[in-house]
Amino acid sequence: MIDLASVITADGLVSLLTLTLLEIILGIDNIIFIAIVSSKLPKSQQGSARGIGLTVALLFRVILLFGISFIIGLKATLFKIVDFEVTGRDIILFVGGVFLVIKTILEIGEKIYGKKTADKSFGDLTMKSAIAQIIFLDVIFSFDSILTAVGLVRNVMIMILAVIIAMIAMLIFSGKVSDFIEKHPTVKMLALAFLVMIGFALIAESFHIHIEKAYIYFSLVFSILVEGLNMAYRSQAHRR
Repeated sequence: MIDLASVITADGLVSLLTLTLLEIILGIDNIIFIAIVSSKLPKSQQGSARGIGLTVALLFRVILLFGISFIIGLKATLFKIVDFEVTGRDIILFVGGVFLVIKTILEIGEKIYGKKTADKSFGDLTMKSAIAQIIFLDVIFSFDSILTAVGLVRNVMIMILAVIIAMIAMLIFSGKVSDFIEKHPTVKMLALAFLVMIGFALIAESFHIHIEKAYIYFSLVFSILVEGLNMAYRSQAHRR
């Protein structure tokens, strides 16, 4: 039940802040994917692709929040393969993980060999296809973030506000992240490798093998710090 008054309380504000920060952290992989996909478009279209994709994704997340019973129901068993119970969530995570791994590996191949290896499988990237990919991956990531929200709070209004604030933050920073990644090719390769890890983590989750995302995010932060040191070293070496 939506109760706005319960948000404007000490407990409500703490829950909102906590959930918002968690949603932003969980959205890091989404921001990186959006930055990489949008960078394939002409500069004049990149901002529009990010804005439209994230806006549609935000509306979809809000709709999902109003159908929390449906989201929770995705954890129910659909069928069994021997003793393995397959749920709707498993299927969604598996499809999203496979898409992310294939898409990212093709992108890595393009960067290494300098050829548009992704064209045969995904076609030339257009504004519509970029928006579709952004929405598709955000929907996949939405299920985990919403289930996390349900586990933390019960107030739908707090969930909606947290999702909206987090998506606005993603919209603001996705452009800056995209520009930074595009200026530094080695950082882009690092980001692509991170997305491959996230893809395999989604596939593992679909097989009920839990991988703590905190470890993945920590490895990303550590790798970025190392790359930052390398960039500083290259800059000083160039000046000398």
